[in-house]
Amino acid sequence: MLRCLCFFAAVFSVRSASAPFITPCKQGDAACLKSSAQAALPIIAPGIPELGIKPLDPLRLDLVKGDQGGLQLSFRDTVLTGMKGCTVENVKHDLTKGKSLVVIKCSVNLQGNYKLGGQLLILPIQGEGKYTINIQDIVIKTYSDITTVEGADSKPHWHITDWRNSYQVKTGTQFQFDNLFNGNKVLAVPVHDFVNNNWREVMQEIAGPIVRAIVAAVVDDVEALYKAVPAEELFIA
Repeated sequence: MLRCLCFFAAVFSVRSASAPFITPCKQGDAACLKSSAQAALPIIAPGIPELGIKPLDPLRLDLVKGDQGGLQLSFRDTVLTGMKGCTVENVKHDLTKGKSLVVIKCSVNLQGNYKLGGQLLILPIQGEGKYTINIQDIVIKTYSDITTVEGADSKPHWHITDWRNSYQVKTGTQFQFDNLFNGNKVLAVPVHDFVNNNWREVMQEIAGPIVRAIVAAVVDDVEALYKAVPAEELFIA
């Protein structure tokens, strides 16, 4: 869902001595921002240790928890792949207002350990074991607020003060939860049929915490970049 998101606006709108993989763009040049972001994405995705940027593909999520309308969910030791293939749909970056918007579309695969209990839409569900979720064409919009702070080098550096996201799956999602109802196939098969036939509604129930965890990982990487690279190297004045 995801690597990838001023995230991308500033992260990918630049070329500097510290981050030569970023092509510079003038503020307001949306076409340049979009193409620069797309070109830089596969370079950023594996991680750049010298800049403190951790891998986003594969992205490892130790624990994601949620309580969604009576459904308790826990995903542990998740490995997400596919972020390097994301498409940058839109990038807006306003330095004057300290606002950015990034829209990406991704197809990703998640594998790990799950625990579910409670009510999923109209069905009771319970289980614990391995899981796989394959998502085709999830569109993630990320809005961020940025400010300028003094870095350790006494130069101005950007800093993300707040962010939020929304998402929508365009094409489809397939779910596989091993050991539902302690391996009772009579109960598990109808639940799998239901969740895969009603993937859109199921994604609205369970995907929020997962998407937020992915975006949070991207935010951490962008913060690392901002800390390493002065703001004056991240745009064309």
